[in-house]
Amino acid sequence: MFIQGEYGIGKTSLAFQAQQAAEIQHNIHPIYCSLGGCKSLGDVSESIFQSTIRSRALDPTKAEKITNLFAKYIGKQNLFGMLTLNFEALRADAPQLASPFGVLRFLENVRERLGSNGIFLVLDEINGLARDPGLAHFIKGIVDSNGGSSKPVPLLLALCGVEECRREMIKQHQPVDRIFEVIEVGPMSAGESKEFFKVTFESASIICDEKAAVNMAHYSAGFPKIMQLIGDSAYWRDEDNHVTEEEAGLAIVDAAEEVGKKYFDLQVQNALRSADYRSILYKIGVHNPDDLTFTKAKVEADLTPSERGKFNNFLQKMKKLNVIRSGASLGEYTFNLRMVRLYLWMRSLEQSSVPSRGKRSGPLKH
Repeated sequence: MFIQGEYGIGKTSLAFQAQQAAEIQHNIHPIYCSLGGCKSLGDVSESIFQSTIRSRALDPTKAEKITNLFAKYIGKQNLFGMLTLNFEALRADAPQLASPFGVLRFLENVRERLGSNGIFLVLDEINGLARDPGLAHFIKGIVDSNGGSSKPVPLLLALCGVEECRREMIKQHQPVDRIFEVIEVGPMSAGESKEFFKVTFESASIICDEKAAVNMAHYSAGFPKIMQLIGDSAYWRDEDNHVTEEEAGLAIVDAAEEVGKKYFDLQVQNALRSADYRSILYKIGVHNPDDLTFTKAKVEADLTPSERGKFNNFLQKMKKLNVIRSGASLGEYTFNLRMVRLYLWMRSLEQSSVPSRGKRSGPLKH
């Protein structure tokens, strides 16, 4: 299956929940593997190997079996109680998993030694390899090899990523389109988000004003991680067990700052070193932060000749950095995260030397 949804929507959390249910209800061993930082199939095989060694079953006897099975690769516990790995030995044997047959033999051996009914393998953070034809062929090879085997491995394989990653894999190897059941993870509705804030604060004996809950729901846009950031900030800002509209507005700004520094400054600012690129960015950002969509034609009208010449490259860079995506119409673009859009607006006001205190109050009230 392919668990598909926007960044920060909760795909990984959903995969963890499914793995836990599979283990408890069906005796299926969970292996979670992040491919973040992987640059080749060799890295992928090593990551699967490592993740299997580090996987821990809820059943203590199975956890002990894993330790015994991979004793060759496991060192002593460090000061934090974590097992260290013998990377030299691990890297020497990891190439055995570089082929679909190698992975399947490895997983079947693990399953048999643990006495599990199956393996639930999650491959997360695949965006760095989605454009690599090797990954698409590797995944398709695992599915086909297992399906054509006289003794297939009871394997549930799940990939986590945004829709663009799945489409990139299909572009690299079209048959990949047929192997996935797509699980679409969408944002919570405005009503569900508002109810979340009301109920969560009530559970802590805190009253949350209706307008405060509406504003927090609007800016979180149904993204669980953003909802948690905003709610946490509002909780600590509150001093009288009553979250007001003003406190909610300040919490939204706090969350926008945090999201911006995590998802914007570290990636986007470093990538956009050109003064023209940054000027374009702030000219887009200074508009109403509630408007997530902009058109190429409207922005171009405000650009200098030098900026217009770089605008197409700018848009491609922003798409590659997952800040924006193509909209429904030609020449239309949409920001992926409302909070990033808000943060960009705040930064744009600073750049243009416009006093931000009075300006911020408008869009944060509905």
